[in-house]
Amino acid sequence: MTTITSPTNTIDPYSPGAAASARHYLHHLNPLSKVASVLPAMILLIFVRDITTPLCFIALSYALLLTGARLTARSLALLLIAVPAGIAVLALGFSIWVDASGVAETAPLLRIGGWTLHTGALRIGLATALRLAAILSLALIGGLTTTGPDLVRSSIQQLRVPYRIGYTALAAYRFVPRFGYELSVIRAAHRVRGTHGGRGPLARIARGWGYIVPLLAGAIRHAERVALAMDARAFGAHPSRTERYLVPFRARDIVFIVLVLAASAAIFTLPLLPGLIPAPQAALIP
Repeated sequence: MTTITSPTNTIDPYSPGAAASARHYLHHLNPLSKVASVLPAMILLIFVRDITTPLCFIALSYALLLTGARLTARSLALLLIAVPAGIAVLALGFSIWVDASGVAETAPLLRIGGWTLHTGALRIGLATALRLAAILSLALIGGLTTTGPDLVRSSIQQLRVPYRIGYTALAAYRFVPRFGYELSVIRAAHRVRGTHGGRGPLARIARGWGYIVPLLAGAIRHAERVALAMDARAFGAHPSRTERYLVPFRARDIVFIVLVLAASAAIFTLPLLPGLIPAPQAALIP
């Protein structure tokens, strides 16, 4: 007779997780400091039209991530392969949509029949792609080094966000991986029973339709358990609650904000040798 055993160790999804080494300084900063330091630059980058400014912000973001973040192989692939490939694809795509009459004075780069790709259009497309990549790379400073629970805790503790809103949103966010786990269990159960076998699009649709009812039933049961657990802990009965895990705002967070804001101001204001990399607007000037 075979006995099936299940692991007894449980993992607290709201725990701080494994501690990062001292070299990975971004993981030791308050989540709000990483948001406050890059948010002004992300907003101002929307109105930038040159090439040099977003390039400088991409270099700044990569320098911070490569020196202060605990990067996995997937994160490195995102930074070193996916982002450059995305810049190339977006630059080409945006250059095709540029009005040819506005860049007709620039040198032609590619001719296909009656269509011509001018260098001015490519510069404009490259500037737009780099601007989007710069905003993304700045967002990755906090995205790759901050967990959702820590961001909620810091918002409640420092920004005084009502805990009813913060922890309710966090509980709803935790439903997503739970649904993924339940869907994998339902799929495994259907495979064991041989339900909706076969191949092809019709069989795939039939299998997907068979997942809906048990997945909804599991979601309702999980929502009821979460609601009962919150009621048992008197959630919402008092204006404030004690915190099991504290996310302090230290002096190093202020230093990080000041340094990043100073670097951002320098990139926006210092002369950046405009003759070295011409701005895309120059292609519109006859």
